[in-house]
Amino acid sequence: MAIDIATLEERYINSCRKHGVLPNTAILSGLFKAEVKKSRHEPCSLEIFLDHLKDIDFHPLLDTFMELDASEIQAVDVRNESSCVFNGECALSLMRAINQKLRRVDLQDLSFGKEFLRDLSKKGLSCQVLTLTSSHFRKLNMMGKFMQIHTLNLDFSTSLTSFREDCFSCMPNLTCLSMCETRITNLWTTIAALSKLPSLVELRFQNWLCCNDAGPSAASSDGRSDKKTDVSQQKSAPYIGTSSIEIDILADYNSSMDEALGNLFLLNDVVINDEVQSMIEDSSDDDSDVDFSSHQKEYRYSELLSNVFPRLNGQVDQQNEVSFDTLYNQNGEESLAGAFTRQIADVALKFISCHASPICFEKHYREYMIASLPHLKVLDNLPIRKIDRERATVTFSQYFEYLPYKRKHKESVVSILQKREIRASHNHVRTPKQKSFCTSGKSKYFYTRSLCAAKVGSSAWPFLHPLSISSSGLGDEGMSFRPRQFEYHPSDSSLMVFGTLDGEVVVINHEKEQIVNYIPSLGAMNSVLGLCWLKKYPSKLIAGSDNGSLKLYDIQHMTPRTMGIYNSAGCVTFDEFDQLTSVHVNSTDELFLASGYSRNVALYDISCGRRLQVFSDMHREHINVVKFANYSPSVFATSSFDQDVKMWDLRQKPIWPCYTASSSRGNVMVCFSPDDHYLLVSAVDNEVRQLLAVDGRLHLKFEIASTESSQNYTRSYYMNGRDYIISGSSDEHVVRICCAQTGRRLKDLALEGSGSGSMFVQSLRGDPFRDFNMSILAAYMRPSSKSEIVKVNLLASNDYAKEHSYRRHSCPSNSMGG
Repeated sequence: MAIDIATLEERYINSCRKHGVLPNTAILSGLFKAEVKKSRHEPCSLEIFLDHLKDIDFHPLLDTFMELDASEIQAVDVRNESSCVFNGECALSLMRAINQKLRRVDLQDLSFGKEFLRDLSKKGLSCQVLTLTSSHFRKLNMMGKFMQIHTLNLDFSTSLTSFREDCFSCMPNLTCLSMCETRITNLWTTIAALSKLPSLVELRFQNWLCCNDAGPSAASSDGRSDKKTDVSQQKSAPYIGTSSIEIDILADYNSSMDEALGNLFLLNDVVINDEVQSMIEDSSDDDSDVDFSSHQKEYRYSELLSNVFPRLNGQVDQQNEVSFDTLYNQNGEESLAGAFTRQIADVALKFISCHASPICFEKHYREYMIASLPHLKVLDNLPIRKIDRERATVTFSQYFEYLPYKRKHKESVVSILQKREIRASHNHVRTPKQKSFCTSGKSKYFYTRSLCAAKVGSSAWPFLHPLSISSSGLGDEGMSFRPRQFEYHPSDSSLMVFGTLDGEVVVINHEKEQIVNYIPSLGAMNSVLGLCWLKKYPSKLIAGSDNGSLKLYDIQHMTPRTMGIYNSAGCVTFDEFDQLTSVHVNSTDELFLASGYSRNVALYDISCGRRLQVFSDMHREHINVVKFANYSPSVFATSSFDQDVKMWDLRQKPIWPCYTASSSRGNVMVCFSPDDHYLLVSAVDNEVRQLLAVDGRLHLKFEIASTESSQNYTRSYYMNGRDYIISGSSDEHVVRICCAQTGRRLKDLALEGSGSGSMFVQSLRGDPFRDFNMSILAAYMRPSSKSEIVKVNLLASNDYAKEHSYRRHSCPSNSMGG
């Protein structure tokens, strides 16, 4: 027989007497209210406020809660909405003691410590509804068992930027998820995490609210709900946040949906505390599930978001409106934020967006989400109609690449290898004519590309590995390098050279993370901005610094790995080029060019070690980058902040360019495709275009959203030959990977530093020897933080990274070798 509430209360009082503490009046009040509900034949639920508990209450409550399963109490709700003195570990122990009757947990974690969030994420809870507003989560890793949860609300978790790979792996019944006013931006990792939720039907990163002249229809004027709704009373209406649109009207509009859908997605109006505190703990720990770093809120659409809605500061935001006739703007694209009106029968409804996360401002956000989550029925409070799915499918195929090389379906590596072996065995017994017929339609790269597609498709969180290169063994144990420029070796896949902000040139084996040669600055250089290997003489390289110094080094004739010892026998010094920014060697290793903060370009003869000529006034503003073609030793291109890119030919005495192509902003750089068919031009603020090298005609414009920043310097290079391009900018922490033939986006790669604030892309290169590998020179926003070279392998996941790290640290360290 179930323990009645009066007996439960008596046992609680006896336990308090046993432990020598007074009964907590808030607990007694909660039990009394539960008794009243029982007498009214209402669901008998107990409400616990952690704010009202002290540590001395723990043991009596634990004894009592252990008996709840056998009591008349049907459900327990646990809340914490203000400053709490109760120990976080004790709070979790009590919630787990409640066990299966734990219905709803509504927490503000600001008063709990690190261990509370870590324990909650890793071990899980048995609640049905969890509301967690946290300023500590940066990378969410809710990998614990949340087997009963159907609704998760993370609104106003203002430090949350991304998900760990194991996140959401044990939430089989989660149907509703809300993450409004977070800092999540990456479409690809977000979808990879959400795809692990088999029951997810309702998702929200912003609130589309239906309103009239009096204000939002589903919320009061202060932005809070007008009423509270008990989740247990609406089994078909799970809680998802503060307020919702008039879904019953939209249900009529959405004729393709089941009639019951209107009831299924009537969102409960439950109050959320929107007074988000800005307390962030300082910590250098890099926890796998919770991040407590001290960086402030920074993301690239902060200005845009502040125009749509002001930041929360203890008051609800005033919702700015931008009217549209329909949900789609003049370009036929769906509006992502602001406001729109929709005509339903004879009623014009106005919708406004509030509390939008930055991901909502990604181009084609809604279509990408709908196309990637086929079971989703409601996105941002708007039901997903049949026409929405059709439009999303078309948009996705037009602007995004599901898998590399146009592969349509994910396939296992084992399956591809089996097909390759079967085909090879069949070809072995065929005549040459049969072989030719059989292999027609499939290039020699077919299976290699299929393997790459399979690996990229299974690695939503690619392997990122910062190079660990220090001066250890060079005579200065306390010094660390500050890279400013780097280049892969053209013929040795293991070598890379980087120049530093302190004027050093360092040749490394980036596979073993060993220094091969070290060239100190000796006061002769400042920041090294120009580096270029010779191709026919692979031991030689040109290095140029911003103070105009230009030198050729032969690493075979230099003393390796010696701090402060400099052998000039392997060095040639050229005439200086003031304020240098770029150097490049031609295909025959006979000549090189230098450009910088001037309108001139200098031509040097490598064999005789002298400057041949200075070409004056080639542009109207300074020439940031100059590049020779890969196969034509006399052809080169220049890019300038005057918005022009020009092609030149030394055989024609470069007085007039072969042609000029213009951008709408200043050009940061230009480079030839490996086969010289194209020019890849990068202008300020993500204006990236591919031109035909033969005449400068536009071949492709890459649709990358601008940030409206004149300081957002964009750099782009080729990867996998000329198959893909990689693009990053100095105001953003994202590298974008696009197909060089279609312009479709394959993936965005986010750089996330640990403990030193946000990162940005200073330079990047595709690995010339390994498909879908690159290196990124990443710098932190904080001036005091060092830059680092990060190697990226898109074919390997973080699981590989963990194994790789374990092997490196469990094996004896290699000595510095040549």
